[in-house]
Amino acid sequence: MNFKALYLLLAKNDLKFIYHYLPALDSKQIQQLESLFEIYKHWNSRINVISRKDIDYFYLHHVLHSLSISKFIQFKAGTKILDIGTGGGFPGVPLAIVFPKVHFYLADSIGKKIKVINDVKEKLELDNISTHYDRVENLEFKVDFVVCRAVAPLETLLSWSANRISKQQNHPIRNGFLCLKGGDLSNELSNFKKAQVLPLKEYFSEAFFETKKLVYFPLD
Repeated sequence: MNFKALYLLLAKNDLKFIYHYLPALDSKQIQQLESLFEIYKHWNSRINVISRKDIDYFYLHHVLHSLSISKFIQFKAGTKILDIGTGGGFPGVPLAIVFPKVHFYLADSIGKKIKVINDVKEKLELDNISTHYDRVENLEFKVDFVVCRAVAPLETLLSWSANRISKQQNHPIRNGFLCLKGGDLSNELSNFKKAQVLPLKEYFSEAFFETKKLVYFPLD
């Protein structure tokens, strides 16, 4: 078996990626993460929550990718996070498991996606998640950080939700945006000099992360 074939075999729904990079998880968090795949597999057979060809790499491409934010920042208890355009719940659901004392607001304008998240929330008893079937522009509460995964250019994200970010600072870094993106971001970020781009290959050795990035944009 060549290296590529071995990598693909190991990547298929292998929680070892999670255990390796997040060794401090407790037994409840491990159980919740282990339960995720079957729930999403069930929903994926009914609606297109995750790409059908991508479901075999659920933990690597979706769960670990979402949790890369936890390698950059450890959210304090009581922090409020808004996940905009959350889709099936990424990155919000995995982050809610890893940060049980942080409250996550998961927003999406597609009702069937919110229905999936509500089922995940109920089955895993994730009381630190609130779901919002609405456009983010219509939300009125304040949060410490906005997170998202490949939703829209940073300029658009700011226009949607910059006014949702609280001015009260509780972390070593300033409140702002934490966006998971990929590819060449030079044009998108050319007008955002404060944006920090962190290549995820610095955290993870798997080939999937070679072009993936975390963009942190602080608000004053």
